[in-house]
Amino acid sequence: MAGDSTAHIIQSLVLNAVIAAAKGVAAVYTGSGAMLAETIHSGADCGNQLLLLLGVKRSRLPPSESHPLGYGRALYFWSFMVALLLFTGGGVFSIYEGIHKIQHPEPVENILLAVGILLFSLALEGYATFSNVKEANQRRGVVPFVRYVRDTKDSDFVVVMGENSAATIGLAFALAALTLAHFTGDPRWDAGGSLAIGVVLVLVAVFLAAEVKSLLIGERADPVIESAVRQVLTEFPELGPLLRILTVQQGPGQVMVALKIRPDPELRVLALSDLINRFERRLEELRPEVVWSFVEPDLTDDEGGDTASPSAV
Repeated sequence: MAGDSTAHIIQSLVLNAVIAAAKGVAAVYTGSGAMLAETIHSGADCGNQLLLLLGVKRSRLPPSESHPLGYGRALYFWSFMVALLLFTGGGVFSIYEGIHKIQHPEPVENILLAVGILLFSLALEGYATFSNVKEANQRRGVVPFVRYVRDTKDSDFVVVMGENSAATIGLAFALAALTLAHFTGDPRWDAGGSLAIGVVLVLVAVFLAAEVKSLLIGERADPVIESAVRQVLTEFPELGPLLRILTVQQGPGQVMVALKIRPDPELRVLALSDLINRFERRLEELRPEVVWSFVEPDLTDDEGGDTASPSAV
């Protein structure tokens, strides 16, 4: 399952550690506010990726008595924490640094060193972002790219791609700001670069937080799960029409399905139980991410809500 891989997180962690060190050297030798903002940004990204790895590890814990549906949403919690840290540790500080540099401008020195490190960092971050986009294209299939990013349940992947995209844009702003500060002799351009980087990080953080919050509080699983339920039910006509279905994303690759059916009233209890068990095994074969399935036989759906007409099965 796509959500089980941590390769994209580890790749970003290694790249950001190298980039943070390079940016730190440039920030010290140039006195650039934009470079300092970028250094802190990359350093914060390293911490963020460690939190995501922790989230992945926690989400893989088996169900327990206190958490009978497992710990899959732990990854969503840590992804939300990463969005908050990106907002405060990256965006807000960069904006503060930009305002401070505008009020107290300082000349930018060793411009060639800074530009060289920025180009080096931009190449690495650009590669990481390109890898994320390439993987997203493989995962999304025929789904439009923007829709996939909005609807995917792999919060760790979206967070890493968001961080890398923001870093690439931020580096471009930092490069433009330093170049303008050097050729105009006005260090306020450098401060403007720090402000621009902060705004980008804040916007990305807000987007990520909104997306992850929906998963954290309990989001409907991908519609393909409901389609699979209906498809499998056609293989067991004795189970009757589908009256109601609920799906909940419990974590990457972890889905709970609950449905109410109207089976053939002539079925005996043991025969009905056997059919339901066979239905659940078939559904799991078709969609392995369905970890929990609960089937309730009934005559009507008296609970209201989203009901499915018999013709939909």
